[in-house]
Amino acid sequence: MSKSPRRPLTAYVFLAPAMLLFIAFLALPIVYAIYLSLRTVKVKGLGLGKGAREEVWAGLSNYTRALGDPELASSLLRIGAYGLLVVPAMLGLALLFALLLDSPRTSVKGFTRLSIFLPYAVPAVISSLLWGFLYLPSVSPFHSLADKAGQVLPNPLSSGLIIYAIANIAVWGGVGFNMIVIYTALKAIPTDIYEAAKLDGCSEIAIAWRIKVPIVMPSLIMTFVFSLIATLQVFAEPTTLRPLTNNISSTWTPLMKVYRDAFTRNDLHSAAATSVILALATFVLSFGFLRLVQNRAFSQEGR
Repeated sequence: MSKSPRRPLTAYVFLAPAMLLFIAFLALPIVYAIYLSLRTVKVKGLGLGKGAREEVWAGLSNYTRALGDPELASSLLRIGAYGLLVVPAMLGLALLFALLLDSPRTSVKGFTRLSIFLPYAVPAVISSLLWGFLYLPSVSPFHSLADKAGQVLPNPLSSGLIIYAIANIAVWGGVGFNMIVIYTALKAIPTDIYEAAKLDGCSEIAIAWRIKVPIVMPSLIMTFVFSLIATLQVFAEPTTLRPLTNNISSTWTPLMKVYRDAFTRNDLHSAAATSVILALATFVLSFGFLRLVQNRAFSQEGR
């Protein structure tokens, strides 16, 4: 009877650093957040002195309180409207730029590709500061030029336009990354398909719409999921713009509410419960969308 071959240990040696980092900086924090969400602080008397504040088991009470919080509901509705603005505009522009760069008529592709991608390399805090000064009427060059021309520009930081101002920053910074993903998928398409389509009399627009877009659909789905996750995690842009206007509250987004509860109100347990709820919502939305796309693909193949 031959002995079964031993599994090589080399693969596990190379995987060990990544696994340790994953456990230390992702798995353990998630477990600790769940643990905190199930605890609460019980205050005795005036809450002064040793032993006056004690951590006790809270069960699901933190989750019940978080789900019933009107501020969380308002922030979720606000972030939903924000996502409806950002995701279609960002993916639409990314697809458009990728198709234009893939066109044989486009020149200076390297410089153009770098110019579109460059805003993604700018940190969110820096880009928010840059756009914040462009929005602020007292220092904005656009408002200064409009005043000299006798025109009055609307204030992007007003209550009715603030969501568009924040969405513009996200679109400006996110188009480049999504464009690179889609453009990479386009470059992997064999050129024989394009040549056959041209022989059949297809124009560049027809090739783009009927051949390129369907082939890169998996990349579009992936970028949509990434954009959906990023939408639920918006924090840097509104937090950076908040000192410039009174129209951004401390709970403008769900993550801003988590930050306020944890570091302003010193209620780590409620913040942990809200974080777990947001993580579950992100997982459900992402997984649900992928399942929906997969089921539609299977149904079309079965026809």
